[in-house]
Amino acid sequence: MNLPPKKAEVDRPSRQIEGLPELDAETILTQFNRLMSELLKGKLIRNTFRPWEIDILLDIQMCELKDGQKRETLRRYQRAVQRHMEKGSRTPLKLSEYLARNRDKRLAAS
Repeated sequence: MNLPPKKAEVDRPSRQIEGLPELDAETILTQFNRLMSELLKGKLIRNTFRPWEIDILLDIQMCELKDGQKRETLRRYQRAVQRHMEKGSRTPLKLSEYLARNRDKRLAAS
């Protein structure tokens, strides 16, 4: 019985899915705004997500926002991402990064 040779190295998933075109910043921002709109409405209507969208969703979940402040924080975060990407970034800022920047600004001001 001949077995195929064992792989010496584990295949690592890439950030870019093979066969899918690289997205430009404008398309990513449009998709980000759609994702945020769904979150703010309280229901995700899709069942497939790009890897960067999953990263954003997991990061939002890890931040454990208080219910009373969640909607307004997400709205401010969305505007911050829009400004961030207008300045030339190719990927959205994560909520944890946004919150850390705000915290640093408050500490510097006091």
